[in-house]
This record gives sequence, C-alpha cells and structure tokens, in this order.
Amino acid sequence: MNDFLLQLHSGVRWLVVLATVIAIVKLAIGIIGRQPYDPLTQRLMLVFSGLLSLQWLLGLILFVVLNSFGVLYRWEHAVTMTIAVAVSHLHRRWKSAPDSTRYRSSLIIVVIVLMLVFIGVALLPQGWRLSPGS
Repeated sequence: MNDFLLQLHSGVRWLVVLATVIAIVKLAIGIIGRQPYDPLTQRLMLVFSGLLSLQWLLGLILFVVLNSFGVLYRWEHAVTMTIAVAVSHLHRRWKSAPDSTRYRSSLIIVVIVLMLVFIGVALLPQGWRLSPGS
C-alpha cells in the first residue's frame, strides 16, 4: 500500500507539471495578445489548482500512513505544500476583475506556487530526483 501511494504521488506530479506548463503558456499568450479571459483559461486554472490539490491530498495520506509526525523535514514539506495549494486557489478571487487583471493575477499565482513547490521539494532529503528509487 505504501509503495502504491508513493508511486501514485510520484506520478501525479507529472500531471501537475504538464498542467503548469500549459497554464503558463496560455496565460502568457493571453497577456501578450490582450485576449479575453475565456472559459478555456478558467478551466486550465481549475485543472492546475485541482491537480495540485490532488497531489497534496495524496501527500497528506502518505504523511499519515508513513507515520511522519515526528519527522521535521516532512512537516516542513507538508506545510510548504499546503501553502502552495492555498495560493493555487486564489485565482477565483479575481473572478469579476477585468481580463488583464485576471491574466496577470493568475500568472503571478502560478509563479508563486512554482516557487513554493520548488522550496517544498528541496526540503526533502531526496530533493529533486526523477523517481523515488533513483
């Protein structure tokens, strides 16, 4: 069970990466082209925050299953990722704002989340490896 959860947590990260890259490209194109904040952009931000939330939930389950309550670096990782997830949902705050503000705010949110995720993963002893076993 632990191995399955760890592999699932490891695999979902690639979906998060893919959603993040697509969101950044779409947001940059929207800002540069002064495009309207369309339903596709809104769905991309929902997918971004949803996948990040799924990853966080899997991590939380792992935290409990692995009985990580006494391990400081896992607490630091969990807290940092919790903040990242909270920030990822802030794009809804600007739902009625002008399109340019929505694009700019969404891009800022994605960049802040990226920084938090980078820090959160760097806090782990295994750091930035491509797979749990490498």
